[in-house]
Amino acid sequence: MFDLDRWQEIFASIRSNILRTVLSGFTVALGLYIFIVLFGIGTGLQNAFTEGFARDATNLIGIYTGKTTIAYDGLQTDRSVILKNQDFEDVVNNNKENVEFSAPTYRVGMTVKYGNESGTYQIVGTSGDEKMIENRQLVSGRYVNAGDINRRLPVAVIGRMVQRDLIKNGSPIGKELALNGTIFKVIGVFSDEGGGDWEERMISVPISTLQQLKKGSDTINSIQLTYNQDLSPEQAIAFGDKLEKELKAKLKVSPDDENAVRIRNNAENTKDTFAFLAILTLIVGFIGIGTLLAGIIGISNIMVYIVKERTREIGVRKAIGAKPRSIVALIIQESVVITVISGIVGVGLAVLTLFLIGDSLEKYFIKDPSVGWGMIFVAFFLLVLAGLIAGFVPAYRASRIKPIEALRTE
Repeated sequence: MFDLDRWQEIFASIRSNILRTVLSGFTVALGLYIFIVLFGIGTGLQNAFTEGFARDATNLIGIYTGKTTIAYDGLQTDRSVILKNQDFEDVVNNNKENVEFSAPTYRVGMTVKYGNESGTYQIVGTSGDEKMIENRQLVSGRYVNAGDINRRLPVAVIGRMVQRDLIKNGSPIGKELALNGTIFKVIGVFSDEGGGDWEERMISVPISTLQQLKKGSDTINSIQLTYNQDLSPEQAIAFGDKLEKELKAKLKVSPDDENAVRIRNNAENTKDTFAFLAILTLIVGFIGIGTLLAGIIGISNIMVYIVKERTREIGVRKAIGAKPRSIVALIIQESVVITVISGIVGVGLAVLTLFLIGDSLEKYFIKDPSVGWGMIFVAFFLLVLAGLIAGFVPAYRASRIKPIEALRTE
C-alpha cells in the first residue's frame, strides 16, 4: 500500500491517460455533486416550511366562539356564544394530561399614553403561559405571573414596537403607561420574531386586571393552549375534536354548528406538512440515490474498459513474474485514488454551491439549504467502496488470464 514505486506507477498511469482519468473522475464528482445539492435543496424546503410554523407554538390549539347558525335545545339561531373564566378552567382541569401550556385571552383596543406620546394598541388580558404559547422572547424585565393575576395588579408587558413608539429614552421598566386613563406599570418588554411588528405592537396585562376594568366581567375572547408534545398529529386532532364536542355540549350548541364554537388546531397543518415533507424527502432521496447509482454504474463501466485496455500490460507483468494479487492491488489502488480525488472535488463544489445559494432562493420557499457532514460522508464512502469493487472485479478476472492469451489481445 505504501510502496513508493507503486504510487509513482499509479500517478504515471493517470498522467498518461488523462482522458480516461477525467471521464472516470467526472462520473464520481458529478454523482456526489448532484446528490449533495439535491439533498441540500430538500433541507432548504424543510427549513422554510418549519419556519412557517414559528409564529406561534407548533402544537397550538385555539378555541373561539361566534354566533349560532342552528337552533338547538330550545334556543334560537343568531345567539352569541360567550366563553367565561369557568369554561377555561374546565377545559384545563379536565384535560391536564394533554395540556402543556394554557391561557385565557381577552383582547380590546385602547388608547395608550406616555408623557406626550400616545397611540392605539391591542391590550391582551392573559396569563404567564402566553409567553410560551406565542413564542415570545423577553428583551428585559419579566412576564405576567400568577401573583399578578391573583392580586389584579395594574402591570403590563409591552412589545418592542410599543417601546419604540412611546418610551424613546431610557429603560422602560418601571415606567407608567395610561391605558384609557388607568395607570399601568411596565414590568417587561418582549420581542416576537415570528409574529413581526403586529405582535410587537401588543401589550399584555393580567386578565383579571383587564376584566376588572371592564366592570368586573368574567368573559374571555378565546382559549389558547398547547397540547402535550408526546401526542401524535392524529391523537392531537382527536383531542381537539374532543374539546369541541365537550364545549358545544356545555354551551348548548348544535354538534353540526361550525360557527358557534370553532377549534383552530395546528395539528391538522402539522399532519399535512409532515406528509408533504415525507413525500418530498422520499422524492429527493430517490433522485439522490439514483444519482449515486448512476455514478457507481458509470465508474464500474469505465473500470471494465480500463482493465480491458490494459490486458496486454497485465500479460507482460505476469510473463515477467508479477503475482496476480499484486496486479489486482495495483488496479484497485488506482481506482480508489481516482474515486477519492474526484469525490473530494465533487463534495467541495457541492458545498460551495449550497453556500453561494444561501438564502437567495427564500422567495421560492428554500431557506438555508445544507447537508450534514454525516450524510456527505456516507455518500462519499459508498462511492469509494463502489470504486474499489468496480476495480476489483474486472482486475481479478484479468489477473487469471494466462500470459500468452493476454499478450495476444488487441
